[in-house]
Amino acid sequence: MKEYQTISEISGPLVFAEVDEPIGYDEIVEIETPQGETKRGQVLESSDGVVAIQVFEGTTGIDKNASVRFLGETMKMPVTEDLLGRVLDGSGQPIDGGPEIVPDDRHDIVGAAINPYSREYPEEFIQTGVAAVDGMNTLVRGQKLPIFSASGLPHNDLALQIARQATVPEEAAEEGEEGSEFAVVFGAMGITAEEANEFMDDFERTGALERSVVFMNLADDPAVERTVTPRMALTTAEYLAFEKDYHVLVILTDMTNYCEALREIGAAREEVPGRRGYPGYMYTDLAQLYERAGRIEGREGSVTQIPILTMPGDDDTHPIPDLTGYITEGQIYVDRDLHSQGVQPPVNVLPSLSRLMDDGIGEGLTREDHADVSDQMYAAYAEGEDLRDLVNIVGREALSERDNKYLDFADRFEDEFVDQGFDTDRSIDETLEIGWDLLSMLPEEELNRIDEDLIDEHYREGETAEEVTAD
Repeated sequence: MKEYQTISEISGPLVFAEVDEPIGYDEIVEIETPQGETKRGQVLESSDGVVAIQVFEGTTGIDKNASVRFLGETMKMPVTEDLLGRVLDGSGQPIDGGPEIVPDDRHDIVGAAINPYSREYPEEFIQTGVAAVDGMNTLVRGQKLPIFSASGLPHNDLALQIARQATVPEEAAEEGEEGSEFAVVFGAMGITAEEANEFMDDFERTGALERSVVFMNLADDPAVERTVTPRMALTTAEYLAFEKDYHVLVILTDMTNYCEALREIGAAREEVPGRRGYPGYMYTDLAQLYERAGRIEGREGSVTQIPILTMPGDDDTHPIPDLTGYITEGQIYVDRDLHSQGVQPPVNVLPSLSRLMDDGIGEGLTREDHADVSDQMYAAYAEGEDLRDLVNIVGREALSERDNKYLDFADRFEDEFVDQGFDTDRSIDETLEIGWDLLSMLPEEELNRIDEDLIDEHYREGETAEEVTAD
């Protein structure tokens, strides 16, 4: 262990110290203040004679008389199956009043990249119980599917709904995967104490905490800790997935706060800024997190990611959603207009996209009519949305009977399909039956995206989804 009392500068969350031997990048550091307080940090930059250290607990109390100890190892996450049901802070320390964690192993939080040759293509359905996701933008195991939201919108409610309802459907068990269980790793970054209390109340009330590992980094915690939290969460998820055969859903909120922490650290290091002041390497940094989702050949488990980000100014061209969209396989849009109408969850399916949906649905995975119903509803809702703009100009009376049916479809699609409430858990069968109920509003000849055999089997006139389900 190397110890120095050579701090030369303190800048924001960074401490600069002079050294007389090489120090490893990402090496863990302990800083002991003159008052006897010990703080942890990590080497951010190492060059001849000087190292830059980011301090997780903040630099308050540190002065040039403090001692710096280099521990000779990188940061590791203590992992064990007993983490399920536990609540940890942003740096992996228990904050739930439970016993100390006795780890089975300690894994480097940077993680090991999945060999592309060993990756299995994601194509197995995860049922979230949310019709707008399952029916129109299906999530599959091993995918990374972010939620694009904005300030004041209920993305946290949607995240909690997915966390407590997400399941691997029965088809997976029929394919011989009955040994795999489902778990949730929830990583919160820069959230308020009020939001944290809401999350914990919901986890405890619904019993979802029993199958979850929760990491909490609050808004008043040091920004530097925010850069560690998602890596702690993903390291835990990889352990549960690839060593304990769990199907793990990782929910990370809010990635905007994470990127703001990167910008703050970059400013302290006096780096040349990129777009809107964010570091030029932010794309690479985000990719290092998002690409830790996936499946590995020969392993039963999987890591699926749902990162949540709030778009500053509702701007999807902002660097954070823009770069995220390049890396991930689609996005779910939470819409302000739908929210103002009282739709819960206010998911706008038109700009939303799941690029892996076609591989995760269909015969043996969901239902053979899933793809056709989704395509037809998307086309009908898009036409209804276009007609709403026309109605504002010419009035509804000027439209044909056909156009009026599409307008009615758009209204009922939002009221009956999307608006299900945050406490309703719909199976994929219930979701698709509601879809057929809505499509049956349209003339049969308008269903040009659905196979004729499926129309003969499911199309109905004057019969509701409830009546079909009862039969």
